[in-house]
Amino acid sequence: MTADSTRSPTAQARPLHESVSFARLFARTARFTLGVPRSLAVSDDGRRVLFLRSPSGTERAGSLWVYDVDAGQERCVADPGLLLGDSDEELSAAERSRRERSRESGAGIVAYAPDATHTSACFALSGRLWLADVTGADRSRPGLSGVRELPATGRVIDPRPDPAGRRVAYASDGALYVVGTDTDTNTGVAGTPLVEPDGEHVVWGQAEFVAAEEMNRLRGFWWAPDGRSLLVERYDESAVPVWHVADPAHPDRAPRTQRYPAAGSIDADVSLWAVGLDGSRVEVGWDRHRFPYLARVAWSEHGDPLLQVLSRNQQDTQVLAADTVAGAPTGSTRVLASDHDEVWLEAYSGVPAWSPDGRLVTVRADAATDTYRVTVEGEPVSPPGLQVSAVVRVDADGVLVRATSEPTELQRGWVGWDGSIAPGATTEGAAVHAGTVAGGTWAVTRGGLDADGTQVFIVAGGQRHELTNHQTYAGFRPQVTMLRAGQRQLRTAVLLPPDHVPGSRRLPVVLAPYGGPHGLMCVAASRPFLEAQWLADQGFCVVVADGRGTPHRGPAWDRTVRDDLAGVTLQDQVDALAAVAEAYPHDVDTGRVGITGWSYGGYLSALAVLVRPDVFCCAVAGAPVTDWRLYDTFYTERYLGHPDEQPAVYDANSLLPLAGRLERPLMLIHGLADDNVVAAHTLQLSSALLAAGRPHTVLPLSGVTHLASQEVVAENLKLLQVRFLSEHLGA
Repeated sequence: MTADSTRSPTAQARPLHESVSFARLFARTARFTLGVPRSLAVSDDGRRVLFLRSPSGTERAGSLWVYDVDAGQERCVADPGLLLGDSDEELSAAERSRRERSRESGAGIVAYAPDATHTSACFALSGRLWLADVTGADRSRPGLSGVRELPATGRVIDPRPDPAGRRVAYASDGALYVVGTDTDTNTGVAGTPLVEPDGEHVVWGQAEFVAAEEMNRLRGFWWAPDGRSLLVERYDESAVPVWHVADPAHPDRAPRTQRYPAAGSIDADVSLWAVGLDGSRVEVGWDRHRFPYLARVAWSEHGDPLLQVLSRNQQDTQVLAADTVAGAPTGSTRVLASDHDEVWLEAYSGVPAWSPDGRLVTVRADAATDTYRVTVEGEPVSPPGLQVSAVVRVDADGVLVRATSEPTELQRGWVGWDGSIAPGATTEGAAVHAGTVAGGTWAVTRGGLDADGTQVFIVAGGQRHELTNHQTYAGFRPQVTMLRAGQRQLRTAVLLPPDHVPGSRRLPVVLAPYGGPHGLMCVAASRPFLEAQWLADQGFCVVVADGRGTPHRGPAWDRTVRDDLAGVTLQDQVDALAAVAEAYPHDVDTGRVGITGWSYGGYLSALAVLVRPDVFCCAVAGAPVTDWRLYDTFYTERYLGHPDEQPAVYDANSLLPLAGRLERPLMLIHGLADDNVVAAHTLQLSSALLAAGRPHTVLPLSGVTHLASQEVVAENLKLLQVRFLSEHLGA
């Protein structure tokens, strides 16, 4: 299925309003993602495509839509404005936390869950439970007819229907509820939980912090294929350290407490239970002492429930099948596959899974080919060199994967059971693709350097339909030059001011990395470079480079950062800079180099001026990790080990011991409400710098979490950063 069209979708996009600055519009449009169709789901017969879309590129409230493939028409199924009327949307603290974990910046309907046939879908809106009839709505009342509110208790989180659509389960206040979608199936009346907390810090039906933040698992319960029972996570975080997130701007308010599993501390105690609709329950057993992390759970009609569990050091993993009798788990499990790696192992989205004929499908690192490959019963089937990062779907045709052979691109493609990739079975072209396929219908998003924003299209029966797209046009398309820098072929993007005449003057350079594991910045799509181009427009050469540890380069590449995040990732930024200087000898001034980044990029930025003042003249570090002992267990221990076992490694990767070496201007920015990289990171570094007598700038952001989304704050924040860089680089 070819997806390499270069037609720009800007004809549908709204132009940049001259009175609104880019910095403000960047926040108002949620990084130019609003108005774009997202969360695509295709029915098994290929006749319907469900998706979410907000009504414009500056409105956050998403609606649920369906595209009727036979009719070739889009129809609004559920409009939050019509459903709520004059009521304001209200979010519980638990829902806000869930959205923070998933980096969800939208409002209204931000997620939905369909039944097996995609004829109905449920969703939470303002903490209330709603069910939509996708096929039978009155077309004269779009966005309202066919949608009804179901009775619910408390503030609803993550509602999901059973496969037949007869019941809906949802989490609320630490309990799990099940309610029928009609009077004949009203099992677990709304006011009666199916399972409820049996301790002060016990939660049922939700993912614990590290699963949601680091394992890419936001779910906490899974329906049985027959709809008669569920697998439900129970976690107890009573032993997890208590941290306090205060709001110094409002001293009258008590600090917010949270359980935060910092590196070396105690994680939540996680278990899995099979719960019948009659309230019966049995614990699904495995060696939880050896494998405390529940990374993946899946339950399909093709076999017994599947679990993937990981050891605390993530060097050992098991795939387990939960034994069942008459479709109900007995509590016992059997090991189907196990793996060991001296560095670490991955957990991949979409696997483990059963093939329709009952074979085990996984993704594993193949050391012989340095490739992440799909395996069937332990044998690799996807081609060497095709780096598979997720499984999207498994059916009779094979395995639909997210994969690439070029790190800057991302494709969707079918890997047949014989390992073949048939012509037309994959997206094509130098671009970043997402989406899914079922019943011969492709639903694909495409972002390329040759187009503004994102295209979203449906291909079925040889016909192509581009979904209506309300994305806001930024007013320009980034002009990106891609390099392969140095001996490691670092994927590196270079952006120059649009009026720059080659060789006419030497520009100051700003590196703008993320640079850490699992974070990819240098991609073949225009939208991710809008901010970098705007920064270049202020008179800089902007360099964005992905070094070792970033995705899509294979297992060996990933594992080089083990125990040396600081040394490896910073060296790659320095090498990328040297390669850019060589490629642009008359256009860049390596005597005027700054660096700016957020989160891991903030860590890299502060590290750069502390360790390499000979290269970097100034830095802006946003929400930086400064001491890895203050970051969470799953992420940190994967890369640096346990702090009690490797204290010297933690010291070597910490910024705090380096404070006395600062001799370049450094601006630290941190949201005081950040519950991921807490403000203590910046405050402790600032204290160490003050103790060493090193001047620096600290910009605290009251009420801001890990990402600043408030328009005025975000706008002024960008302007202050540019002013800081300009002052110290002479732009």
